[in-house]
Amino acid sequence: MTEIEVCKARISAIEQALWGQGPTTAQLEAYQAAFRQLEQLIAEQGDDRRHQFVIVIPVADRPQHLQSCLDSLLHLCRSFGYGGFSDGRYSKVSVVIADDTKDGDNIARNREIARYFSGQGIETVYFGLEQQLAEIDALSAAEQQSLARILGRADRNAFYHKGPSLMRNIAYLKLNEMARGAEKILFYFIDSDQEFRVKVGTPAGDRNIYAINYLSELDRIFSETGASILTGKVVGDPPVSPAVMAGNFLEDVVGFLDRIGAEGPSRPCGFHGASEPDGNDASYHDMAALFGFESAQAPYRYRCTLSGEHDNAACFSHFSRKLGRFFYGEHPTRKTYYRHEDLIAGIRPARTIYTGNYVFKPEGLKYFIPFAPLKLRMAGPVLGRLIKSALGGRFVSANLPMLHKRTVRTTGQAEFRPGIAAGAASIDLSGEFERQFYGDVMLFTMEKLTAMGYPEVELAAEAIAEALAATHADIELQYGEKRRLILEKLENLRAIAHHQNKWWNQSATHSDAVGNFRLFIDNIAHNFADRTYANIAAGKARRHAEIVEAIARHAEDEAAWVEALVRLAASHVNT
Repeated sequence: MTEIEVCKARISAIEQALWGQGPTTAQLEAYQAAFRQLEQLIAEQGDDRRHQFVIVIPVADRPQHLQSCLDSLLHLCRSFGYGGFSDGRYSKVSVVIADDTKDGDNIARNREIARYFSGQGIETVYFGLEQQLAEIDALSAAEQQSLARILGRADRNAFYHKGPSLMRNIAYLKLNEMARGAEKILFYFIDSDQEFRVKVGTPAGDRNIYAINYLSELDRIFSETGASILTGKVVGDPPVSPAVMAGNFLEDVVGFLDRIGAEGPSRPCGFHGASEPDGNDASYHDMAALFGFESAQAPYRYRCTLSGEHDNAACFSHFSRKLGRFFYGEHPTRKTYYRHEDLIAGIRPARTIYTGNYVFKPEGLKYFIPFAPLKLRMAGPVLGRLIKSALGGRFVSANLPMLHKRTVRTTGQAEFRPGIAAGAASIDLSGEFERQFYGDVMLFTMEKLTAMGYPEVELAAEAIAEALAATHADIELQYGEKRRLILEKLENLRAIAHHQNKWWNQSATHSDAVGNFRLFIDNIAHNFADRTYANIAAGKARRHAEIVEAIARHAEDEAAWVEALVRLAASHVNT
């Protein structure tokens, strides 16, 4: 065996031990050191033909998230050393910050972040508003017109907060330029609120660890399989809107109060040491069955994150401060954890793109985020259905999740999230709720249409409208039933939380925590009130017209997009 083969065998042996009983710090350090040794051997051999990675991070007014995300990338590079380090930089890793920020101070911070990480050895390109407009200006007037349903219509006076789908499509123009003449390059899209770590649960509490050599593993997949586009998932906070998580969280909050109420405030905290529930990747989703998952049958137990000796009263207060985070997408009781499996054996055909974690060869640039100007949620699953129809088995998923952290530690809130209006006390999800509802309608309409042969088979607008109307009616019924259950659970929670015989209502010591519960209850009531559903109904005609037009003209848009990419690539060659 060669030295490289011996080193790879050692890595495999360490990996098996790493996940045998749960990773220890010593095992992680040995695992990372073995990869660094492998990189040294590859460098000594010369002629490294592995993939280069361009990591693309769309961001809008989230400098703290962006900093943490890139800190984790730098830590990943230092820990595993993929591609080697020479001439002051990591040779096979670069970053594009696709900035959709509005606030001038945040723009300046994002530019400084790009400079900082370039100085640390990761070449980081700042792709800001001026650079984005330059890419659009490289298109002819006719092309800009024909691509309006992909790139939007540029408003030079307000070219920000365009939305993540439009931002990704505009970034594709930059990547099309970068792909020219590049050999073995992969484009890797991630979200700014993610990190290159995984969450594992232990009896002592959760740990976020650097246990996956993402870049090496992705190079291996794209080298050893026929994959053209790959999607991963996330661990940690759920990737879905709070609009579709309220029902199961209410169950968990009621379960928490029932138990802590029976135990009393003075007993040592009994909410430690529970292992995470088994196997249900969508346990956080109120309508998991829509996506082929089993719905959770019982409440989940809260896992206290306080350290040191403390009593139930301290746990009660600490949990109460987490309730508001739910409205920014954090789920205090239902985290997702990493479960190790053999990487290649775990590769499966995909049908959904998770837009915060997907990788593709340059040929994948043709698959833009569809219907981007509509700014609906579920863009990734819709795109996934279209890619599955086109690529079949070359579109895959792999067990390479990233750590998802919805909120920042300093505030307990997201820095910026479209569709959420937060006041001093109230949080209004109506914008996100509407985008979620019609995103679900779009997704399941697309499932009906692809079963009819779309997009290869051209469908009449009438057939699209008929499928859309039927899907809307079905989704409306399911949302209505979930809302009924949510309001029932809310009344149950209200009765328990406000009951005068409960120990937390019998002492002013707990007044702040009780106020947090009251505010949470009020915000749930506000967001699942008649007004929210009336807004969805009021926009039905407009949304249906937009969706039908977008679907009917998708083939036309795709042809115009591919033609523009080819012309732009040729013009880059000539210049």
